[in-house]
Amino acid sequence: MKIIIGLIAGLLFGIGLTVSQMVDPNKVKNFLDVFGQWDASLAFVMAGAIAVFSTGYFVLIKKRATSICGDMLDLGMNTIIDAKLLIGAGLFGIGWGLTGICPGPALVNISGGNIKIFVFIFVMILGMKFAGFVKNRGIL
Repeated sequence: MKIIIGLIAGLLFGIGLTVSQMVDPNKVKNFLDVFGQWDASLAFVMAGAIAVFSTGYFVLIKKRATSICGDMLDLGMNTIIDAKLLIGAGLFGIGWGLTGICPGPALVNISGGNIKIFVFIFVMILGMKFAGFVKNRGIL
């Protein structure tokens, strides 16, 4: 059952990213270029996603202790804004701004077979491994 739910969720996510053109790095770069060729269309995509998620969250998820598959829901309640959060968010934002793509759309773009996406994903995995190394060493 979990595999089927995961498959459906992944397909919906991938289709949504593709239809909204969030898998197109140029579209994303134009959205981030507020003082140049700004394309506000992705703001509507984000607003729609937030509306759907928040409705689902408050109606279906927040009051539950377990998922529909029976797993415990662990909704982190950390509200501290610390150096780890700021550095991580900054690095993520820099990477997103430079490449015009983030992890979700990158995985969707695998189906296109573009070598740049495979390089991006490889480097993303290296970055994740490096972050784990830094965390395990207590550097941050």
